[in-house]
Amino acid sequence: MLLLALALIALTFVRPSTSAPAASASASAPAESSADVGFARDMAVHHQQAVEMSFIVRDRTSDEAVRRLAFDIINTQANQRGMLLGWLEMWGRAKSSPGPPMAWMGHSFTPRGDGALMPGMATDAELDALRAAKGKAAEVLFLKLMTTHHKAGAEMARAAASAAGTKEIRSLASGMALAQKSEIALMADMLKERGASTS
Repeated sequence: MLLLALALIALTFVRPSTSAPAASASASAPAESSADVGFARDMAVHHQQAVEMSFIVRDRTSDEAVRRLAFDIINTQANQRGMLLGWLEMWGRAKSSPGPPMAWMGHSFTPRGDGALMPGMATDAELDALRAAKGKAAEVLFLKLMTTHHKAGAEMARAAASAAGTKEIRSLASGMALAQKSEIALMADMLKERGASTS
């Protein structure tokens, strides 16, 4: 798929270098409260659920278009998540924060206890429903959940592209926002083909 090819090309240009010593990397690392660190932590969590949902639907339908989309999300977002966690390690920052998610955006989110750790993320009940669904029902539920997930992810990526101090995060976040916008449009078309809407 074209989106996957573009994503892989973008990743090539923002992959962190491993040639610099860890000590010098830590010395020039973004601050604990920076958009760079906050985005890396939050988007790693956000991506983890997108990958999980994609694995679920891959095994709940035989539809090639949906399975191909799921495969693209698995590969692209798992790769990006690895990069984000790698940067946190290189910066000497913990992979999780004791504070609330999205505080770096100026509007922290308090988890409601339903499994949705951030805006746009599916609840435990929604994931259970996806696991129980089959065929067209699984396809429609996945596309709706992933559309909501992508919209929140794109908002987070746009914020990081604007506020981050490192070129790596700005470049990756900008690419994420564009790719997710394209996939949102694709999923709207796929829902329409199945007689459903994003709402």
